[in-house]
Amino acid sequence: MSRSPGSFLILNGKSADNDVLRGSVKLLREQGHPLDVRVTWEKGDAARYVNEAAERGAETVIAAGGDGTINEVAAALAAVAEEKRPALGLVPLGTANDFATSVGVPDDIELALKLAVEGRAVPVDIAQVNDKAWFINMATGGFGTRITTETPERLKAALGGVSYLIHGLMRMDALKADRCEIRGENFHWQGDALVIGIGNGRQAGGGQELCPGALINDGLLQLRIFTGEELLPALFTTLTQPEESPNIIDGASAWFEITAPHDITFNLDGEPLSGQQFRIVIKPGALYCRLPPDCPMLK
Repeated sequence: MSRSPGSFLILNGKSADNDVLRGSVKLLREQGHPLDVRVTWEKGDAARYVNEAAERGAETVIAAGGDGTINEVAAALAAVAEEKRPALGLVPLGTANDFATSVGVPDDIELALKLAVEGRAVPVDIAQVNDKAWFINMATGGFGTRITTETPERLKAALGGVSYLIHGLMRMDALKADRCEIRGENFHWQGDALVIGIGNGRQAGGGQELCPGALINDGLLQLRIFTGEELLPALFTTLTQPEESPNIIDGASAWFEITAPHDITFNLDGEPLSGQQFRIVIKPGALYCRLPPDCPMLK
């Protein structure tokens, strides 16, 4: 029995007037690809549209937006029963597009949409936090998280990913480390963390490659901690390769537990989550994602 419609495109409302995307959707429909479009207006819309797509037997749900839109769609897909779960497609339209960039999805909207509809779906991992929240790319904590959550929308719109770095330099007065303890498989560390990156993906904050060795189908999370003694590596990760620095701690595990004596905030692909205890667990192969054949993040 055929599945109809073939794909649901969930579009961030901020990009609803994108003429290139509109033309690409029209072209694919003319080529015989059933494609329904839904536009988000407020939080919760993406999850509702994902459920609609699953109930109607869609093969693919395409997240058209930035990392936050991808996170919302991926999280909703993870909650769908496996036998009804559509594959995930990606059309990067956000400020940073960290996840889409890492996995090699084209910047060109027409090419990205074509890949999202016609590309081969491969199993990928997704991470769950405290049994309630999800991320497909990265959880970041510390000074970097405060910068990405506080960067003004106008600055992001004008300057793109570099806006995070500029705003970080403007907020040096807010610099402080978070005292915490982190445990994982064969891993234990405690101290003052300036930046914490726990990655299924490799980069966050507009191109900062915090977890350069991450793969999205190896069943592992990569951890990188910039300890409180040194600031520059956290802000200029993309400009340096401080692999030998004693102020950088790396680890890998299928799970990590973080505890702190005070509230700390993790940014889960753009969604903030605050607390004093976090348990982050990878869910191997939980989603199927349509990715380019030369995707650099597949083992």
